[in-house]
Amino acid sequence: MTPPDFTADVPDAPASNDQALLRQLAADLLALNYTVDGVADLVGIEAWQALEKDQLIPALLACQHSETTGGQLAVPVLLWMLGERVSDEQLGKAFPRTEPAGLHRLGLAEPSDEDEWHAALDLRPYTSDTSGDLWVASDLGQHQRPGVLRRDHVLGIGQASLNLAQLTIRPTVDRALDLGTGCGIQTFHLLDHARHVTATDISARALAFTRFNLLLNAEGLHLDPTDLGARVTLRQGSLLDPVAGETFDLIVSNPPFVITPRLPGETADNQFTYRDGGLPGDDIVSTLVRDLPGLLTDGGTAQLLGNWEITSGGGAWYERIESWIPAGVDGWVIQREQLTPSGYALTWLRDAAETRDPHRFADRYSAYLADFATRDVQSIGFGSVVLRAHSPRSVGQAVTAPLRRFEEITHPLEQPIGPHIGAALRRQDWSTAHAEDLAEQHLMVADDVTEERHQRPGAEHPGVILLRQGAGFRRTNLLSTELAGFVSACDGELSAGQITMALGALLGQDDAAFRDALLAEVREILLDGFLIPADDQ
Repeated sequence: MTPPDFTADVPDAPASNDQALLRQLAADLLALNYTVDGVADLVGIEAWQALEKDQLIPALLACQHSETTGGQLAVPVLLWMLGERVSDEQLGKAFPRTEPAGLHRLGLAEPSDEDEWHAALDLRPYTSDTSGDLWVASDLGQHQRPGVLRRDHVLGIGQASLNLAQLTIRPTVDRALDLGTGCGIQTFHLLDHARHVTATDISARALAFTRFNLLLNAEGLHLDPTDLGARVTLRQGSLLDPVAGETFDLIVSNPPFVITPRLPGETADNQFTYRDGGLPGDDIVSTLVRDLPGLLTDGGTAQLLGNWEITSGGGAWYERIESWIPAGVDGWVIQREQLTPSGYALTWLRDAAETRDPHRFADRYSAYLADFATRDVQSIGFGSVVLRAHSPRSVGQAVTAPLRRFEEITHPLEQPIGPHIGAALRRQDWSTAHAEDLAEQHLMVADDVTEERHQRPGAEHPGVILLRQGAGFRRTNLLSTELAGFVSACDGELSAGQITMALGALLGQDDAAFRDALLAEVREILLDGFLIPADDQ
């Protein structure tokens, strides 16, 4: 049986079976300068920033002013980004190659009364540091259309997808998997460093959007539109079903992780496919954390976003997550936010515009709170998970324990953070390789690290010594006197063992217990990136 190619027979999705028409559309968009920079210049930086937060009025005013001065770029902004109607004449002038009829055939515009057109879908510019100016089609958002979102809504460029793109490590790999691709944003990025990308989704509409976006941007993504399968495979199915028995070097996933209550008689058709995984509680995230490592090659990495429930009882927020990570697999979880059940419910009811229906809103809000109460949920965490598969590693005769790191970081990080995650994993490997001979290694202070000392007036010694990172995770570490002394001596000249012996003699603690304890602290700030191996310079 021939697999579906998602070019036709997918209701209300963009059409991607006319390559010549897609090339004409791309040419028109480029001629208009319908790019991130072009639109930002048109509406102004303040209006652009408001537009990124779905606040449309400043950009609308700027476009209306531009229309009076003959600016054609205002036309696609009004049509697709602001959800306004435009005349047949305006659309024809702005898209001389594609023409209004061509936009209609592609599924991007629909005729309205009185010789006007309105957007059938959202099409907006996107940029990356690798592929340059691109365009992304998705469904219109709640700020562009009335009523509750459709159940098979295909999400566009959201904050979660941007977060995942920024935190993904970017090694050159043979095979990558974009699990739950949506409109294809992660696949865009993966194509820059993966020979082949498999993109999956439970929604045929989502895969049709992905195919359209890939072919519209074929030139920027260096794809052959006549042989898309050489670089990208699209597969429909739930969770890991479409890739059963396969392995990948890198997996990324922005899954439908939203924890949604199940009402009596409700089926999957009643859920929002872009966010509701169809499983109770946080089972979709726990399932992926347990099962994704089985799809990784040796040394392969999986990165995903997720929500997790934090129950009452006084345990650490990560206890349940830690139990999901398979034995022998590296696991690193970074929690970025916690919400109360009521705050969580309101966030996602607003997300799908369910607040516009008062009766539905009240019923759904109550259902969220009742559902969380059945599992004694105190709060809901949001963050990212890094998983790495390994063959058993040994140092000397002992098999080393896998990485288990759980952090709550709520302050802003340097973006993209992916390179810093990759560097941290390399430091973990270096530390494991030198677990028995750390004392013989030469270390240096990372370039972005500064030291702060605080002391009361008249005090002989500082009461607080802090190390701060200016880049990456921007961590702050409170140092003991001996650790501060160690760091100050890390210029690559002396070995770690020589520094600890000198400090022990200076502090009158020249014994093995002191040196071992200090080296254990050194290892921790090395893993955090305050110190780096001297040969990394």
